[in-house]
Amino acid sequence: MQQQYPSQLLEKAVEEFAKLPGIGRKTALRLVLYLLRQETADVEQFADAVKEMKHGIKHCKVCHNISDNDVCPICSSQQRDNSTICVVENVRDVMAIENTAQFNGLYHVLGGIISPMDGIGPSDLEINSLVSRVAAGGVKEVILALSPTMEGDTTNFYIFRKLADYDVKLSVIARGISVGDELEYADEVTLGRSILNRTPFKC
Repeated sequence: MQQQYPSQLLEKAVEEFAKLPGIGRKTALRLVLYLLRQETADVEQFADAVKEMKHGIKHCKVCHNISDNDVCPICSSQQRDNSTICVVENVRDVMAIENTAQFNGLYHVLGGIISPMDGIGPSDLEINSLVSRVAAGGVKEVILALSPTMEGDTTNFYIFRKLADYDVKLSVIARGISVGDELEYADEVTLGRSILNRTPFKC
């Protein structure tokens, strides 16, 4: 049965919230009614934060992580090991690995993984920019920290082939992460150990 709304403005707000991942119309309605009960200044602050995020956030021109500046704090840090690059699928994976406090190198965010079923090919990802970083010199190890899925393994192999001509060590995170699991959902202890116990990549 179609939900009846006493206000078209309320209905419009519910429709927008329901577009968010994991948010159904009932949850969207609950969130909208919550905001409606808040002080106007608080709701405006919430809306302003979302708009500022959308318009202000950039992608690091080095690693493609999100950042407030052209180069993210990790890439610009003098305390990080710039000879090691950890390749991840998305920004959430960077955050997950950083939370383990077990990795002190740099990152490279691909922006996805190769998935022909979803129409995502190598040219849709930041693979060429990774090759350029390695070709520039100074990189000793590239850690492939992609989810242990068929698509993740396919992407690992493609990167391995692209970097085969360079004098760089390629390794993958240890399989403490169950096959088929998404990296971002792994607990910090397991993920941290997987980084520390990484193994040479073998195709």
